[in-house]
Amino acid sequence: MSSNLESRAKLACLFAGGVWGLFWIPLRALESEGINGLWVTVIYFLVPTIFLTPVGILRLKYLKLGGFNLQLTGMLSGGALMLYATSIVYTDVVRAMLLFYLTPVWGTILGRLFLNENITPLRIFSMIIAITGMLTIFGLGIKFPIPQNIGDWMGVASGLLWAVASTRIRLNQNASTIDMTLGFFFWATVFSILIAMALAPKFLPTASQVSPALPILLIFVILFILPGTLATLWGPKFLNPGLVGLLFMTEIVVGSISVALLAGETFGVREIIGIVLISSASMIEPVTSILKNK
Repeated sequence: MSSNLESRAKLACLFAGGVWGLFWIPLRALESEGINGLWVTVIYFLVPTIFLTPVGILRLKYLKLGGFNLQLTGMLSGGALMLYATSIVYTDVVRAMLLFYLTPVWGTILGRLFLNENITPLRIFSMIIAITGMLTIFGLGIKFPIPQNIGDWMGVASGLLWAVASTRIRLNQNASTIDMTLGFFFWATVFSILIAMALAPKFLPTASQVSPALPILLIFVILFILPGTLATLWGPKFLNPGLVGLLFMTEIVVGSISVALLAGETFGVREIIGIVLISSASMIEPVTSILKNK
């Protein structure tokens, strides 16, 4: 693999993480209309799925050729994000994010087991810096949350599932990113509908609740969600799953800054230190790689 391709893959993962850091904006717009949190997730995934339906029809032949192998990747990646979104409903956002971002740990272990990639001291150092940055932002000091409820376990499961999905994407580099994106949204929608119907069947939203938030959701789908998802599923083709997890931590950076700017939440010295640490951890390996190739 060329260094140029690897660099572009790293940039794609950094961009994807940044996009998911804005994940909360359309979610909050839907919640403000009084929609139950589980049904918010359904709408969030259903809109891009409908938007992509014509593409799916045009690529039906290729989707059939991909078979179960392609759909399994879609189930894992879509299921991971669905679990993450649902975990936020049942536990604190802080806990959900921290437990999800054990992903670099799971990804590094899976990369060693299935891709025969070394666990380098640089990777271990990067993970320590990144986790320290997370704990700093969330004000938890050295106390790391132990899963205590269903939402916490969903957060852990989502990170582990995404690490597995990243490993599969890495093992199947020839799979079409467009086809994986179609599967991603389709299965995320299916799983979110099943959970909403099982746990909140009486809270099915009305058209009058959904319609006010649709314009902002459509804008996000076109400008951020679709490009971000393509980057999410393309970048991991060429990178170690552990490194992918580190690069995706730009979500925390963008999320912290956007919440402070748009929602008026606290942004002080602790947040700045945490962001610097996470950003540094995300850039250690890409910068080192660039310097080695000079």
